[in-house]
Amino acid sequence: MPGIDECLLEVMRLPGARGASVVDWTSGLALGTIGESPNGDHEATAAETAEVARMTAEQPAFAHLASGGGTEGSGEAPSPAVEDVIVTTQDGYHMLRFVETAFDSSVFLHLWLSRSEGNLAMARLRLGELAQRLVLA
Repeated sequence: MPGIDECLLEVMRLPGARGASVVDWTSGLALGTIGESPNGDHEATAAETAEVARMTAEQPAFAHLASGGGTEGSGEAPSPAVEDVIVTTQDGYHMLRFVETAFDSSVFLHLWLSRSEGNLAMARLRLGELAQRLVLA
């Protein structure tokens, strides 16, 4: 089971991967980064993508609470029902993949993928596999 650094190295092996990070969407802090950042600043990118993740996960139109997840009063944090968010730009894709964790499930993987060199479907599948195996210590 890979930790953050190993996971990010695996993400960067995807064809067309330009940059990646593991972000806490409640605080907007990057827990790990690798490669390029779309705006040249990994911390600013983490904060910006955390806003998108938080808005998506908290909107009832997109994110019903996952069945079997935590419930109010149970002491467990609810898991977002949203698996991932994909934003398409003129030259690339930004994919936010939510990671289920034992503590609070407020972490996601962010992948910045080149539109001309990357394969969005393959990246989505691979990021999902990595998110399931990611170990946060």
